[in-house]
Amino acid sequence: MARPRLLLVPALTELEWAIKPLLEEWAEVASFDPPGVGGEPGVTEFGPEAVSERGLEELDRRGWERCVVVADEFGAMAAVRLMSARPEATAGFAFGHACLENTVDGERPTLAKEILAAMTQLYKASWTTALRSYAQATRGAYGDLQVEEFLQRVPRDVAGYLFASGRPPNEPLEQRLRGLDVPMLFVRHQGCLGHTTEGYEDAVAAFPAARTAAVAEKPSTSPAFAEALHDFCGELERPR
Repeated sequence: MARPRLLLVPALTELEWAIKPLLEEWAEVASFDPPGVGGEPGVTEFGPEAVSERGLEELDRRGWERCVVVADEFGAMAAVRLMSARPEATAGFAFGHACLENTVDGERPTLAKEILAAMTQLYKASWTTALRSYAQATRGAYGDLQVEEFLQRVPRDVAGYLFASGRPPNEPLEQRLRGLDVPMLFVRHQGCLGHTTEGYEDAVAAFPAARTAAVAEKPSTSPAFAEALHDFCGELERPR
């Protein structure tokens, strides 16, 4: 039986996907650094469009005609753009920290305003300090060595896409996801300091057919997320 194919879409760097070795035990896995990160040529404006275009290039380079697209947190904006650009290549979508937009205001914000404000202040003072604080906020998802690799690979101006303005980058996802009509896995990070329960609940309410799971660690670093993704891919292979 053919192994599933997974495209891991990053927010800032493929280093976010600490579970990649676990996924490679049972799937073909593609990941990539966005423009301006590591050895990748830069672009005039870093954001979801640039990341999604780089992801499409990765699919073409590998000759993949179909795969499951996997994203966590802010990487979902690029992932949904990518799937919208090539719906015929999308076998399914797995979404860690699932929410349909990135907001800090209103009755049901999806992000914790105070956490984003603190990260913005730290970023303005020092990208190194901000990244180390982020690693701590994710409850040890990334160790000291990984943090140093992040710092070497991700330029400060690229990281500013997330942290410089004090407002979260936001591209509402609901309309595009409805246009795709693909199987989906929505995963909640239990006890997350940055994402709200309301954001996840609203995503599940909008897409009740989506498979759901909850993990104790940041999904891109969580063995439990890898297991949920394995089960999700197994379901996609079964006759309907």
